[in-house]
Parts: sequence; structure tokens; C-alpha cells
Amino acid sequence: MNQPSPAASLTPAEERAERTSLVFANIGHVFIHLFTAMYFTIALAMEQQGFLQLTYADLTPLWGLGALLVGLAAMPAGWLADRWSTTGMMAVFFLGLGAAGVACAFADSKTMLWLGLTAIGLFSAIYHPVAIPWVVRNAKQRGKALGFNGVFGNIGVGVAAAVAGVLSDLISWRAAFLVPAVLCLAVGVALVWCRRSGKVSEGQDARMSSGGTAATKGDMWRGFLVLALCMTCMGLIFQAAQSALPKLFEIRLGESLAGLFGSGASGPAAMVALVYIVGSIVQLVGGHLADRYPLKRIYVGSFLAQALVVVLVANSGSFLLVGLAALSAALSTGALPAENMLLARFSPAKHRGLAFGAKYVLAFGTAPLAIWAAAHILETTGEYVRLFYAMAILGVVATLAGLLLPADRKAELVPAPPPEPAPQAAE
Repeated sequence: MNQPSPAASLTPAEERAERTSLVFANIGHVFIHLFTAMYFTIALAMEQQGFLQLTYADLTPLWGLGALLVGLAAMPAGWLADRWSTTGMMAVFFLGLGAAGVACAFADSKTMLWLGLTAIGLFSAIYHPVAIPWVVRNAKQRGKALGFNGVFGNIGVGVAAAVAGVLSDLISWRAAFLVPAVLCLAVGVALVWCRRSGKVSEGQDARMSSGGTAATKGDMWRGFLVLALCMTCMGLIFQAAQSALPKLFEIRLGESLAGLFGSGASGPAAMVALVYIVGSIVQLVGGHLADRYPLKRIYVGSFLAQALVVVLVANSGSFLLVGLAALSAALSTGALPAENMLLARFSPAKHRGLAFGAKYVLAFGTAPLAIWAAAHILETTGEYVRLFYAMAILGVVATLAGLLLPADRKAELVPAPPPEPAPQAAE
């Protein structure tokens, strides 16, 4: 069982600083997913409100470079956190993202809007490679903290369209950018103040070894390379499912959903939302398990189960399909706390931000290939059966690769011996 690593005793002020750091990390997870998911709804409002007479097809490609930078800029962001400061980079994240949102709100040309959206992507790239190691360093129960943090990210995804749509309809599309941007700037200012007054913490690196283990240099190389392959497989599975599910539900459940929700996209969209809500909740369970059981077993087991479940998805219909899709999403998100803890174990402290940056390059970089594969299979077969079989193969590959991860070692940090009794005065 994984237990929190022994660490030097902390003062009450230091413990409060660690808790405050986790609060800022969780708030940041809401903002990154809010900002990176809300533009498509805002673009629809911009078209309806006549911004420069641009159409939705004209507006959506403006996010292209920004979306690419969310992945590509992750490694430089992690490297900067390693060389400078985690709390400093998080302040840059909040202030930069807020400023980019303000720039979009006041854009009066296509070029200005493109620059603002590109800046949103650039500053969004800071979050994952910087904040996830920050969570681990500041958390006593790492798995639980990572699972909880993941829920906040899913909240950001879930509220993005609603926030953008309500603000656009009640005020204007500019308010849909401006209100979240001002809130993000306010959080950034608060973090700067807390950093200067010592109310947030960089965290204790001793906790990053996960379970008190000290990986050898050989284990680090082996572990990281295996994880890189597993993370690529997981990214492809997740991105392919995310791309295919709305159309899959329309194809297989169209008549049933029309009876419940009417015609249009509402029915498939509601089923997709249900799938990912379940997935976000199960991330808490994954974090709970990661604190109590060997990480390798949890991680490898999730891929093996995923391979079996997506085969069932490929051949299912009716509302059983929704349940199986939710189970697939749950297996993807539930494995993330264990994955992050394993990555922390198999990366050296001085390059940890860079290692997490590499993870998110792999996670986001798989999206174009997964989306192309889903579109190609749908176009050539009219269905997604082959796509889910391909996902099953990826699950098997990741399972076999995961078996090569170094075994969990017993903790190498031992409690300090009790102090020797003080000499007694001679009688």
C-alpha cells in the first residue's frame, strides 16, 4: 500500500500555505478548461451578433494556433518552473490568461482576435506541467488531491458552454470573454500577494517520490519511457472517444433520443455530458485507490479493463451503450492520479516540470491523429466499430507496456532512531 512519504514536520503556517496552494491549483484547473473550451460557443454568438460580418466557419480556425500551443508550449513552461519558481509561473498563468481574455473582449479586428486567442493557448500551456507537480508536492494524500483537482478541471469543461452562452445572450459576446478574464486576473493578483507574504508554498519535493520510494536512475529511464508509450495510448483512446461519441450516440440512439429530447443535437449532447460527468466523479475513486494500493497494479489494470470495455462499446446499442461509454471514460480519468504519481516517481526532481510538460505534449499532441482516424473510419464505413477495435488494440499495447514498469519498492526512507536517553546524574 502507498503511504505518504515521511516529511519534516511543518509549522501551522507552513501547513496553511500548502492548503492555500492546493486551492489556487484547483481554481486554476477550472480556468484553463473554461478558457480553452468556451470559444466555440462565443464564436456562434459572434456570428449571430454580426462581428465584422464573419461566419462561424471564418471564426473557428482563429483558435487553431492557440489550441496547438496548449500542447507544444507545455514543455517550455515546465522547464521554466524547474529553473525559476512554480508559484511564480502560476502567477504568470493567471495574469497572462486574464490579460489574453481581456484582449479578446476588446478585439476590433480579426487579427487582434487571433492574437488574443493565441495568447490564451500560450498561457494555458503553463497550467498542467506546473500545477500538477505543485499539487503533488503540497498534498499529504497525493492520490486524493489529484482526483479532487481533476474534478475541478471537469467543472471547467462542463460550465464553459453555459457561461459563454448566458453571458453572450444577456450582455454580448465581449462579456463572455471579459467576465472570466477579470475574475482570472483577480485570482492572479491574490496569488502574487500570497506569494510575497509567504502564504503559498512551493511544496516539499520529498513527497514527489511517491510512497517514500527512491527510484534508481535506471528505473527512472525505464519508467519514463514506458509511461511515454502508455500516455500516448491513453491520449489516443481518450481523444478518439471524445471525437466519436456525439455522432455514435446519434447513429445508434437517434430515434430513442429524439423521443426524449426532440430532434437536433440536444440528445447526443446530453448523453456525452452524462458520460464525462461520471468520468469526473470516478477520478476521485482513482485518487483514493492510488493512495492505498500499488500504483502499477491500478495503472495496468485500468488499461486491461479499457481494452475489454471498448470492445463491448463497439458492439453495443440501446442505453447500455451509454453506460459502457461512461465506464470507458471512468477508466481513462480514474487512472490519471496513479499516472501522475508514477510520473513523479520516475522523473528527477530538477526536471520534473519538464517531464510533466512532455506528458501534456503527448496528451494534446495525439488529438489530430485521433480525430483524423475517427473521421476517416466514419467516412469509409458509416460507423465507428473499427475505431473502437483499434482503441482496444491500444489498450492491450498499453497493458503489455505497463507490465514493464519497475515494481513498487519498499520505502527507502526510514524513521529516524529514537533519541538516546539523557544521561542521569550520578547518585
